[in-house]
Amino acid sequence: MTTIAKDADVVTVVNVFTVEPENQQRLIDVLVRAAESVVSKMDGYVSANLHRSLDGTRVVNYAQWRSRDQLEAMLRSAEAQEHMQAAAALATNVEPHLYA
Repeated sequence: MTTIAKDADVVTVVNVFTVEPENQQRLIDVLVRAAESVVSKMDGYVSANLHRSLDGTRVVNYAQWRSRDQLEAMLRSAEAQEHMQAAAALATNVEPHLYA
């Protein structure tokens, strides 16, 4: 479960995907599969939450990791990259932002 607190010892990645409305649910499905089958099993994973915009044009993934190094290791993982490429193919734009 995600906990938002000023003294939390995590890094947070907020990934904003822009999509055509007809691809919004497909993107969510890809991200859920990635989280359930690969990402949540990796060292340092804390949580992930998906949010869909009401107009159908955005999906936001709010994820927490124990450290930046562990997040970056996930991003380099071949298994995770396969899912990320599938997600990016459904989006017209992807904007990842990292926060402490």
